[in-house]
Amino acid sequence: MQRRKLGNSSLMVSPIGVGFWGIVGGDYWGAQDETDTVVQAALDSGINFFDTAEGYGDGYSEEMLGRALKSRRAEAVIATKVSTSNLAPAAIRAACERSLTRLQTDSIDLYQVHWPSRSVPFDDTMSTLLDLQREGKIRVIGVSNFGKLDMPDMLGCGRYEANQLPYSLLWRAIEYDIQPQCVERNISILPYSPLNQALLTGRYQSADEMPYSRTRTRHFRGDRRDSRHGTAGFEAETFAALEAIRAICADIGQEMTHVALAWLLHKPAVTSVLAGARNTRHVESNRQAGELALSDETMRRLDEATDDLKMKLGADPDMWGTGADSRYR
Repeated sequence: MQRRKLGNSSLMVSPIGVGFWGIVGGDYWGAQDETDTVVQAALDSGINFFDTAEGYGDGYSEEMLGRALKSRRAEAVIATKVSTSNLAPAAIRAACERSLTRLQTDSIDLYQVHWPSRSVPFDDTMSTLLDLQREGKIRVIGVSNFGKLDMPDMLGCGRYEANQLPYSLLWRAIEYDIQPQCVERNISILPYSPLNQALLTGRYQSADEMPYSRTRTRHFRGDRRDSRHGTAGFEAETFAALEAIRAICADIGQEMTHVALAWLLHKPAVTSVLAGARNTRHVESNRQAGELALSDETMRRLDEATDDLKMKLGADPDMWGTGADSRYR
């Protein structure tokens, strides 16, 4: 599989990465046996990029990845994230050391701020990250979930090379204000939830068929279980867009999951798509998507099929809250 350069750094990553949020299982994602077969299959297929976080399973995801990569560390690019509660200088140092231990490595390739803090100054966090970089504890600095105002504020304190964001055919909010900044500054976009909580697998025909944990986003009614956005949602528009995407995929003879991932890889500033993989079949499917070329005409049709939903959901990138409840600025 080809490699793409991450921002202005020397890191070269596969266009498809493995996201380690879902692999921890739990109430949100469902049961998942611990296994290193996903990691081994990914490496064997040419996928070298693995993304986790200290907050995924309270460190369990990092532990799993560290064990799985122990004998093949040199083949992998490891990305992890520090939680918002650990962004003060002493806390970020301690968190980094814990992550290094769990990952069984001497250096983290991409260390990301998971969500921006509203209490710790960006300069305090960035200065500590730069110190950790000089010490060799981390190679490259990244952020995650940084919005249109947070991006330049953090850049004013120091350079980061990637912004990990929710981005998919059904969730295009970053295209308004964030993606243009990434293009201008050569900051890599790393999309998460690229299949929009399994909506873009084509498995579900209606909102009522979906597990309640997947109907918390702003696509769905605010009165659904555990929702916190309190709006009417856009269920009819979401499933109308899905039907249009389904028809386009049928026209070109490709699976919806492959098309959804490939669409992202054709978008400006997108370097690697973080796709979940709970078994080797998912790994192979994701690899195929990473090598799929879409024509300009197909890209245009896919954009048009989701333009109305994009407009109605608006420019706020928070999938779960909006207005005063949004975590973006």
